[in-house]
Amino acid sequence: MKVIEKQTFDEERALYGSRGVVIRECSFDGPADGESAVKEASDIQAEKCFFNLRYPFWHVHGLGIHDSEMTPLCRAALWYSDRIEITGTKMHGIKALRECSDVVIRGCDIISPEFGWSVSQIRMEDSTAESEYFMMRSENITFKNVTFKGKYSFQYIKNAVFENCTFDTKDAFWHGENVVVRDSVVKGEYLAWYADGLTFENCKIIGTQPLCYCKNLKLTDCEMTDTDLCFEKSEVDAKITTPVISIKNPLSGTIVVPSVGEIIMDDEHAKGEIRAHGIDYCYEDWAKIEE
Repeated sequence: MKVIEKQTFDEERALYGSRGVVIRECSFDGPADGESAVKEASDIQAEKCFFNLRYPFWHVHGLGIHDSEMTPLCRAALWYSDRIEITGTKMHGIKALRECSDVVIRGCDIISPEFGWSVSQIRMEDSTAESEYFMMRSENITFKNVTFKGKYSFQYIKNAVFENCTFDTKDAFWHGENVVVRDSVVKGEYLAWYADGLTFENCKIIGTQPLCYCKNLKLTDCEMTDTDLCFEKSEVDAKITTPVISIKNPLSGTIVVPSVGEIIMDDEHAKGEIRAHGIDYCYEDWAKIEE
């Protein structure tokens, strides 16, 4: 492979159409303020590089980025690319990953609003991320040891597994399909409304009004903290290991919980069963009480 070392590029499409190139300790920065430095390229390795210009990697097939930095001025860094591996890199520009496939990210620091839209086949490990609308409409996702902070994450995703993660986020997993979350902490308001096929295993869930309007929802040995008005109009089977503030009108299924502060069953269509305090509760019981 051709090696390009210790050079600075600031012109438009500086390495356009490159094939089989190692870019080492180079800087993409300067007064010409050129865009699309490595567009329409293939088999590219960038090592210890500095990216301070827009759109560097569009339509790149076979790309490695290692121990590098993408600044906030490096907007929309990777679009329409595939066979990507990124390690030890700061990804700090908005919209850093779009319409890409076959992506591996390890040991990276991501600060990027609207990151990871419409990505297929992505694995992220041992990384931190801060974003809004993180990973929207992406599919075939595997995350392990990822810490995330932001809003509106993982909306409309499909086919995902998350393990040993910590998410501090609002409106996560809305409309998600076929998602498994294991051994993780998920904190935020209005968790996972309208999801279908969502499973939590050995997780800690924190925040108000979680898991409403869901289909095929399952929780196994999960903790729930500061959770009220849970499971409204959801199809749910849950085994919860901690007390819950309140549960409202589960549509169907069974919820097992050690105790619950308030059970609200004022919707005749709510047929879910709640097993708490050693007693089973359902809509018919509440109807009799109201009479």
